[in-house]
Amino acid sequence: MINVIGLGYIGLPTALMFASHGVEVVGTDYNKELVKTLQSGETTFEEDGLDELFKEAVSKEIKFSTEYISTDVYIVAVPTPYDKISKKIDACYVIGAVENVMEVCPKGATVVIESTISPGTIDKFVRPIIEAKGFTIGDDINIVHAPERIIPGNMVYELKHNSRTIGSDNNEVGEKIKELYSSFCQSEIVVTDIRTAEMTKIVENTFRDINIAFANELTKICRLGNMDVYEIIKIANMHPRVNILQPGPGVGGHCISVDPWFLVGDYPGLANIILAARKINDSMPEFVLERINEIMKENGIMDVAKVGLYGLTYKENVDDVRESPTLQIIESMERHLSSGVIKVYDPNVKRDLVPNQYHDFDKFIADIDMVVLLVGHAQIKNNMDMLKGKVVFDTRKICDLEGTYRL
Repeated sequence: MINVIGLGYIGLPTALMFASHGVEVVGTDYNKELVKTLQSGETTFEEDGLDELFKEAVSKEIKFSTEYISTDVYIVAVPTPYDKISKKIDACYVIGAVENVMEVCPKGATVVIESTISPGTIDKFVRPIIEAKGFTIGDDINIVHAPERIIPGNMVYELKHNSRTIGSDNNEVGEKIKELYSSFCQSEIVVTDIRTAEMTKIVENTFRDINIAFANELTKICRLGNMDVYEIIKIANMHPRVNILQPGPGVGGHCISVDPWFLVGDYPGLANIILAARKINDSMPEFVLERINEIMKENGIMDVAKVGLYGLTYKENVDDVRESPTLQIIESMERHLSSGVIKVYDPNVKRDLVPNQYHDFDKFIADIDMVVLLVGHAQIKNNMDMLKGKVVFDTRKICDLEGTYRL
């Protein structure tokens, strides 16, 4: 039996995947309402294939609880935010989870940290907790780092088909955890040491952040030089060794927008390109606001209440709003535009998050003269004709209507 700690965007699909492949699972979360929802037979967020996976898991061996259980394997999948001042990881959730595990775990148990952590986190925070409880690491308790490698919108597929990394002090223990993940993972699983596993996950997301930052910086250069950045990227990418990503309104989500800061915080003075990339990507919401202001003036739109932001999530076709560029734009509006009156719509976000948030697309479109496309949901791609006659500012290059403005 395994105890999965944290039933959010990573922990829940992981727990369900294990259970659907014959592993007995107890999923634990401190959020009583979340656990109650799962116990009632409902999932807690929208994700392609998640409901089907949930039904399959529930039909087999999975339970949901607010309590930790005594078992031989724990998988910790709790959030890992960063301190916005020091830029270092805030390991409070990992620390709390491991402390609770130590209260109930038997000798010989293995604690697997799935949460994305900075290099050295296990040495700095996890080992001291275990040792403070009187356990000897390697004899009484084993530690493994198995960082998640999935993205909202494609979680179920990627859990099965993405390769995995298992970091362990002991190769035999690592191989046992590899066998556990092999119950559902159909791709390669690499066993290495803990610090390498920690660093590898951060490097993956940092690489993508830097590539996006390059595209975003090109956008600003091309805007100033009156050049088409999309055409330039398309032609440049025809080179067999060039793969520039697309620019956008900012970087969101809990991985790419957060993980690089861990390296900046832990290695100040060394992580210079990484820091520059973070600053560039964090500057994009402000750049979008400046463009909104310019386009409004060019079209004689004097009232920001006639402008609508389409999309609240950080990426298309999910309901995940963590570190959303749109939310960053709204938070920054006071520096450029009147706040609290701009209209917002997202077909995937059912709960009210911001003022003037619409839940009726037709009414949203009817009430605005200008629409800012911030997320490329399938819903807007299938209804692009409804934007005819509007001023369209497309930050995702999804609209081909004549006269569309771009980054």
